[in-house]
Amino acid sequence: MYCVRKVTEDLYWVGANDHRLHLFENIHPIPQGVSYNAYLLLDKETVLFDTVDWSAYRQLVENLDYLLGDRPLDWLVINHMEPDHAASVEQILLRYPDVKVISSEKAFMLMRQFGFHPDLHECITVAEGDTHCFGEHTVTFVAAPMVHWPEAMVTFDTTNGVLFAADAFGSFIALDGKLFADEVDFDRDWIDEARRYLTNIVGKYGPHIQLLLKKASGILDQIKFICPLHGPVWRENLGYFVDKYDKWSRYEPEETGVLIAYASMYGNTESAAQALAARLCEKGCTNVAVYDVSNTHVSYLISEAFKYSHIVLASVTYNLGIYPVMHNFLMDMKALNMQNRTFALIENGSWACKSGDLMQKFIDEEMKNMTVLNDRLSIASSMGADKNLELDALADAIIDSMKED
Repeated sequence: MYCVRKVTEDLYWVGANDHRLHLFENIHPIPQGVSYNAYLLLDKETVLFDTVDWSAYRQLVENLDYLLGDRPLDWLVINHMEPDHAASVEQILLRYPDVKVISSEKAFMLMRQFGFHPDLHECITVAEGDTHCFGEHTVTFVAAPMVHWPEAMVTFDTTNGVLFAADAFGSFIALDGKLFADEVDFDRDWIDEARRYLTNIVGKYGPHIQLLLKKASGILDQIKFICPLHGPVWRENLGYFVDKYDKWSRYEPEETGVLIAYASMYGNTESAAQALAARLCEKGCTNVAVYDVSNTHVSYLISEAFKYSHIVLASVTYNLGIYPVMHNFLMDMKALNMQNRTFALIENGSWACKSGDLMQKFIDEEMKNMTVLNDRLSIASSMGADKNLELDALADAIIDSMKED
């Protein structure tokens, strides 16, 4: 059965929703699913913008058959070659033997690497600023390298103001009938998953996102729709989401608040983390989120780290080192180029307390533009009442640093 939505005149969403996949890119949990977005333009010539994951190919074909009827598919535009969007390219080429393909030079290289056969079709290689007319609609192509693959581009329809945004402005969560961002409560139900998508998938490439935003700023008044390859289409309040992308890609905190991430073997370090959370709230700082790094997938921790201005790391010492899952969290923050945060540390050790010094060393030497507060809470096995003054001092130091920000 076909499942399509009209985006605007002559343009239709022909993608699919996936609730069967448990791990996006076989690493990130997606409990609410994900959408694979493709778009069909019915101009004098017909144009398919991107395809879908192989698992959703049947749905794509049913959608195309419904909308095309007896018409051929004239053009296939590939903005991004990652398999969750391009795995069905070869099947589309086989199904429509006369289809012509438009993409970037590096994308054609990747097609061949994946074993596709674009050279059996007419191929048009486009670069920054090139245009193409399909009848009433003229599009222009904008290079978007490393957002988040080197071949990526975005396509702007100058006729109707649609920006086909590739992997930019995307989000986890399946659409389930609701195509547009204004059909959901995005700030309540979607923003956390949009941040988790951006920060984990494209977070490392903030400067490249900034470059794309700079290019888009010149035509921002002309963009009427943002059509990403995952998540909802934007047709209202575009500035809200553009502002989020600007903050995330500049590694600026979205909110002033505290993320407390703790690594605890037997609950004693957890108790200290909870005591700090309570003390912060007592002192009026209630924007506090607490996570157990052993029970929370690191993609959620990364998303929260991008959200908050202050991060407390509470770790037991393990084999004279940082507890492994806490070390993994630090490594992921480094890998994703996390910057511009204030850290506070809680360390625990029964006979050789090393985790605090090692976490500080990692932050100072391996990460960029980070501040570590001088106040530190050190625990020997468990926190007793004698640590109340240190706990107070740490809470005060965090709150005072917020005022300085």
